[in-house]
Amino acid sequence: MTQTATDTELFLSTTRAFLDRHATLAQQRTLHAEDRTVDAAFWRQAAELGWTGLLVPEDLGGGSVSGSGLHDVAAVAEQIGHTIAPGPLQPVSTVLAGLVDAGNRLEHADTIDALVAGEKVATWAVDEPGRPFDPQRTTLTATATSGGYVLDGVKDRVEAGAQADLALVTARASDGLRQFLVPTDAGGVTVHPQRSLDLVKRYGRIEFASVAVDASAAVGSAVQTPALVERQSHVAMLLQCAETVGMLDAVLSMTIDWARDRYSFGRPLGSYQAIKHRLADMTMWLHACRGATARAVDQVAARADDAGLWVSAAKSYLGEHAGPMVQDCVQLHGGIGVTWEHDLHLFLRRITLYRNLFGTPSEHHQAIYRHVRSGGPAA
Repeated sequence: MTQTATDTELFLSTTRAFLDRHATLAQQRTLHAEDRTVDAAFWRQAAELGWTGLLVPEDLGGGSVSGSGLHDVAAVAEQIGHTIAPGPLQPVSTVLAGLVDAGNRLEHADTIDALVAGEKVATWAVDEPGRPFDPQRTTLTATATSGGYVLDGVKDRVEAGAQADLALVTARASDGLRQFLVPTDAGGVTVHPQRSLDLVKRYGRIEFASVAVDASAAVGSAVQTPALVERQSHVAMLLQCAETVGMLDAVLSMTIDWARDRYSFGRPLGSYQAIKHRLADMTMWLHACRGATARAVDQVAARADDAGLWVSAAKSYLGEHAGPMVQDCVQLHGGIGVTWEHDLHLFLRRITLYRNLFGTPSEHHQAIYRHVRSGGPAA
């Protein structure tokens, strides 16, 4: 085993131990009962473990374990899925992916430092109400002024919108698509908290009413922004897919254990041929979900021309199969599976939530069709 592989295994085992201690399913239920999302101390500890710096180069205060930050953060996301842990890994990583690739990244070095240290939380404000997910198009406007821009519009379904210190906002300016880093307590910014199916995930609807920002708030140039937004979209979707793989792995393991331990007519439930077939089908789906996600991570990490195609393939496949797979597991548990006391619904809630975020399976099917037909980008 190489030193890199050893380091990666140590990093992941430390991550698993941290989650097993500080992000158990019982703790998620406690957070829900107290109407809280995540402890600030939990996120600072996660940052100390290195989660927030994986996509950040060493000269900006970060560093990967395996040599590929995207592979590392996707592996962390999969571990998070096993315990459906709270925390803004996805939005913070997505924002950092844009900041570190931007031509003016040194101007945002202080923000990068604060995010890597877990001192601040940032989120990506890209979705809009009443519209399908389309990160390259936005109705929020950025009007140029003598000293910067004025933002007007609404963003919807922004993860941790009410908890974030900063929002990276996509906007349409006279020179094209732009992004701006905006404090959520800036004048003219109003955040309306949104609850979700998930017990601990919170979102927000953010309204921008004549919000004045300095020119220094821009992230990247007008020429560069479309590529930054595409990269951020890929990172956001891949982390969602990787987390879903972790959830499916946990749910299937839980169901297999149940089938072995639960007796029916004097025999283990799993000894019946029909049950074996269903478990075999779900195992195949899990491997396919993991394989599609792994391939997408490889392509995005390599910045391949067909990266968008593979991201859409993974997102659509998981969107189609993850929900039905967990529903099957619920059915195999019998009556106990549909109770509040059983943990299965905690996984089902987040998987159902993720199905339509960052594009539905149908929308990603269309993206794949466009790619195949034109030979161009999938998104």
